[in-house]
Amino acid sequence: ENFPHGYPMTHAKWPVTPRSMNHFFQYIWERYKTPIFITENGISCADNLSPDGKCHDTQRIDFVRSYLQELGKAIKAGADIRGYFYWSLMDNFEWAQGYGERFGLVHVDYKTQKRTPKDSAYWYSDLVQTGKLK
Repeated sequence: ENFPHGYPMTHAKWPVTPRSMNHFFQYIWERYKTPIFITENGISCADNLSPDGKCHDTQRIDFVRSYLQELGKAIKAGADIRGYFYWSLMDNFEWAQGYGERFGLVHVDYKTQKRTPKDSAYWYSDLVQTGKLK
């Protein structure tokens, strides 16, 4: 599908399509009537540590929030969603992208192996603890 200039894209140049979480999982539920676990959902970003030593990855937070809002619509429509797992905990080597893109909730300095939780890690932790999208 062709997306217009300026359409939201991941760092890997994949389109950001949160409505797919609603429509796709409603379809899968209606067709197969079996519980659903989402085992991978996330975004590649060009994350860097800021001068304050933190990683402010607002694009990832916006991505996850919008996808989970749409997944909530599928659940309200009756889809039996039993689990959701973010992809992935830490930045790592990806077979298709190598170390060039960052996917995790925790920034990894590949030279020193120092791990720094990103803003999204704190946001996601709050979501898991409270069960509320903010």
